[in-house]
Amino acid sequence: MQLTDAQRLDWLRLIRTEEVGPRTFRSLINRFGGAAGALAALPDLTARRGRRVVPPARAEAEAEIAAACRLGARIVAMGEAGYPKILQAANSAPPLVAVRGSADALSRPAVAIVGSRNAPAAGLAFTERLARGLGEAGLVVVSGLARGIDARAHKASAATGTVAVLAGGHDKIYPANHAGLVEAILEAGGAVIAEMPMGWVPRGRDFPRRNRIISGLAYGTVVVEAARRSGSLITARFALEQGREVFAVPGSPLDPRAEGTNDLIRQGATLVAEVEHVLAAIAPLIERGDDPDRVPALPRPDLADQPDFWDEIDLDDGAAPMPAAPFEAPEPAEPVGDRETLVAALSPTPVGTDELARATGLSVRRVQTTLLELELDGRIERHGSGMVSLIG
Repeated sequence: MQLTDAQRLDWLRLIRTEEVGPRTFRSLINRFGGAAGALAALPDLTARRGRRVVPPARAEAEAEIAAACRLGARIVAMGEAGYPKILQAANSAPPLVAVRGSADALSRPAVAIVGSRNAPAAGLAFTERLARGLGEAGLVVVSGLARGIDARAHKASAATGTVAVLAGGHDKIYPANHAGLVEAILEAGGAVIAEMPMGWVPRGRDFPRRNRIISGLAYGTVVVEAARRSGSLITARFALEQGREVFAVPGSPLDPRAEGTNDLIRQGATLVAEVEHVLAAIAPLIERGDDPDRVPALPRPDLADQPDFWDEIDLDDGAAPMPAAPFEAPEPAEPVGDRETLVAALSPTPVGTDELARATGLSVRRVQTTLLELELDGRIERHGSGMVSLIG
């Protein structure tokens, strides 16, 4: 698929419209047969729901594309050749991304590395060893350009290939003192990718949005250090939703910065103490040519529905959709219902993983990963000897 210039403008205007996120964009495209029809219908459609939403003017979209071009960025649509195929397979994938740098870096197999912004020397040293080893094995390293673990992962893998995912626009690097790191990534043949428009200064809710792109670009996500409320655990949650591998580096039980990663391991994430631990899980997937869109998604709802991340227009009024255009965005796979099955088998009385597997017919691995999701949502409580109970 290749959008025309007019279609690209329409797509950009639609995704930049207030309260249009990935889910609403997909619904509008499918309902009205393309972005042009959706743009024409949206004001009256939303007016009938009580508040008229008007898409931005064509001139605004033209100005954004011109600003991106001046900075050397290209705006790529889902389904086009330059859009990362592995990201396209993820639920809530952005319809459009702005890319600077090497297209090759976005097409090669990748592993994400994320972690604490205030990591100690030992965590930074291990990150450097891990990122360098993964790069030497032929993998691209993806991270979020943050201080600490992210920055060290980018620097250690710059020579072999790294991708930085921005929370804001390409001209609003955060943190600002990492602008030099961005230039170094680009000069070394890496890439920088952003979903948000030019001129966008990142806000708090933009970092979880960025995190689902980090995990979506990779076959697996390694969490090096994370406290229990760390944003890195949000990245792990997205990786689970996208059917990707989750790895965690163990830390001292006395260090609060390792509580999140130690919990991940206890809940079923793969322990990582050396590069080979990641390669052993990832290499077979790459060698077989496993396509992430054929991996059954874990039983989470589409995260575009989460109001903390996106404000979406509710278009579910029972109206029949119009025939879809040939460049429609793909619908996500139907959830398989493991969460509901497991919740039904849980109670306030602690129960073990093996017993849950027997009661539900799910594999122990599936039980462990689903329990991880439920814990991140605050639905279950952990007890000694691997026992868990339902909260509330």
